Amino acid sequence: MSITSPEGFYRAAGKCITPLMVLGLLLFVVGFYMGFFECPIDYKQGNSYRIIFIHVSAAWMSMLLYILMAVCSAIGLLRNSRLSFILSQAMAPTGALLCFIALFSGAFWGRPTWGTYWVWDARLTSALILFFLYLGFMALHTAIDDKRRADRAASVISIVGVINVPIIYFSVQWWNTLHQGASITTKGSSMAEIMLYTLLVMVAAGMCYGTAAVLSRARTIILERERRSDWALEAAKGGKL
Repeated sequence: MSITSPEGFYRAAGKCITPLMVLGLLLFVVGFYMGFFECPIDYKQGNSYRIIFIHVSAAWMSMLLYILMAVCSAIGLLRNSRLSFILSQAMAPTGALLCFIALFSGAFWGRPTWGTYWVWDARLTSALILFFLYLGFMALHTAIDDKRRADRAASVISIVGVINVPIIYFSVQWWNTLHQGASITTKGSSMAEIMLYTLLVMVAAGMCYGTAAVLSRARTIILERERRSDWALEAAKGGKL
């Protein structure tokens, strides 16, 4: 059975969710310990900088998920792939949650750093737009009863909105903003090694969680859409699939 079919994907995804969740939790615990007990106090920002490990990992994952959502939407439109549409729909809630965490944690980091929770600078504004794009995608899916029409209509939002992702990333270079520039570039990192390793561990934890959450939600969507199939009825009743 092909993994590109809804039934094949459902079976394969079910085997990956628990290991990914467990690994993500372990990485988060390790990263949390490193961030709060191993990393030194920053000479400029004191202890407030430690929120970077949650803020940056959530921001990176929210942008990555949106790019993947747009790619799946494009594949779905070009090849009329049901699974691609399902994956794009499954990514939206997790992406929106991580984008909200990035905005929320950034506000608490900004208060001691900038003296305010929010400023309408380029990066913060474009990140907020990303959050609204996620919400718009989900709202449009909910508003249209015909799933095929909903898939195509929502795909337009994700594909057009993907232009916002490079704007978020390069905003600190293109405009004069309060937000600090990138600490990690192709030329290297300006962070201390222990801070860099901690950030990478937290990013890995976010990737494991994000993947598991998307797979779990995709399985639920597959059952909803394939509910007339014999295998889906068996799975919904608790059959081993």
